[in-house]
Amino acid sequence: MYFLGIDVGSSSVKTSIFDAEKGLSVGKATFPASEQRIDAEHPGWAEQDPELWWKNFKAGYEQIVAQGAIDTRLIAGIGISYQMHGLVALDKEGHVLRKSIIWCDSRAVDLGEAAYQKLGASYCHEHLLNSPGNFTGAKLKWVKENEPGVFADIHSFMLPGDYIAYRLSGVMSTTQSGLSEGVLWDFTKRKASTEVLAAFGFEASLIPQIVPSIGFQCTVSATTAKTLGLRTNVPITYRAGDQPNNAFSLGVIDAGQVATTAGTSGVIYAVSDQNFTDPQSRINTFLHVNDSPSNKRNGVLICVNGAGSLYSWLKRLFEGGVSYDQMNEWAAQTHPGSDGLQCFPFGNGAERILGNRLIQANLLGLDFNRHQSRHLIRASMEGIVFALQMGFDILQKGGFACESVRSGNSNLFLSDTFRTIFAHVTGKPLQIFETDGAEGAARGAALGAGFFNNPNEAFQSLKLLQSVEPSPFLVDQYQDLFGHWKNRLDILLASAN
Repeated sequence: MYFLGIDVGSSSVKTSIFDAEKGLSVGKATFPASEQRIDAEHPGWAEQDPELWWKNFKAGYEQIVAQGAIDTRLIAGIGISYQMHGLVALDKEGHVLRKSIIWCDSRAVDLGEAAYQKLGASYCHEHLLNSPGNFTGAKLKWVKENEPGVFADIHSFMLPGDYIAYRLSGVMSTTQSGLSEGVLWDFTKRKASTEVLAAFGFEASLIPQIVPSIGFQCTVSATTAKTLGLRTNVPITYRAGDQPNNAFSLGVIDAGQVATTAGTSGVIYAVSDQNFTDPQSRINTFLHVNDSPSNKRNGVLICVNGAGSLYSWLKRLFEGGVSYDQMNEWAAQTHPGSDGLQCFPFGNGAERILGNRLIQANLLGLDFNRHQSRHLIRASMEGIVFALQMGFDILQKGGFACESVRSGNSNLFLSDTFRTIFAHVTGKPLQIFETDGAEGAARGAALGAGFFNNPNEAFQSLKLLQSVEPSPFLVDQYQDLFGHWKNRLDILLASAN
């Protein structure tokens, strides 16, 4: 029995067909091979056409099917993972009214702050566990303020994964975890926040039908089933934002467990059974994918926008072409500290970890006589992990404790150097597993469809590839380097005021 997983990222769409009986993926595709276009009409903007995601999913799916080894009529359920916090607006006919304002778009920061002031800090941190910030609700408010004609035609707004579910099924829907990603969920009352809706001036009718993250949501339409070669009435049984899904994909489902990823953005994601909140909203709490009234599970998110986006930018700088493998080899040729070169990877929109400030990326300590490309690459890796560690420090000071961190074998974590830096900056063992977001979504679909009886059963076949154990000497060395880096960042922030 097969299950289909779809992972809609901002760089590409990954697709996986998972054989639940064997416990492994039997077909995978990433499309396009080059990165998806992100439109930035103005500084701080970032938009994508939702139709692009759908076309790239179909292209990747067709690549798998063309290999001829999979009978698609045996696909028994579909799971969807997606880039968080994006806004998709549909009219009553289901037409997309404008490009999606995606996660790294910064235009709504001021509107989120205005809502925070209107609602009050006490309400926001008790009920929302966040500031409305630069999330989906604030992005919709921007449309209301700046494109009133578009806003007037909106029948339902949704997240990118909700849109893919709509294209598959023809049913407009979202999830509780999705609403929490948009900072539209009241954690105390366990329902959509009427107070936030009122503060932004939204009618509750703009929220589509709410379906469970794990379990039956809707079925694929007859037309789409025929196009994809599926049997009729295949259910969609799993949906989650990319970071909750990445954690789920690694079996991170219980309080105290931690996942990390370094795709376009860098993330540390910790599961808690408490309502954790940071008064400055530098780290954020959302509903984890397996949350329920009797099993509270929140996901505490530390995010740095510039991770893989920084690395791909560096790759483009090398004229004549260079591979990521070559870049990783160069980074390994350089000692910790990159011979004094420091990178501050904040060049991909307003950063939550900096209080939603937009300071741009910086290189400090550059010496034309000493530094080469290898120093630049390693300094970038170190800067990404240092930025993540700022959030990890906030989390640990708040009482959160963990024994190890899990990652998939993908993106920057393909690099042994990056793995080593991460383990020694955090001081935690790093476990690398053979999985990805699309496979995780497919496992989630199998769980939601009832093939697996519980999450632990769904991850019995998960393969551990490597465990990176931190050594005390390098932990101490990186703590010193992190301290110097943080001091320079404080100077940058002060000069930006």
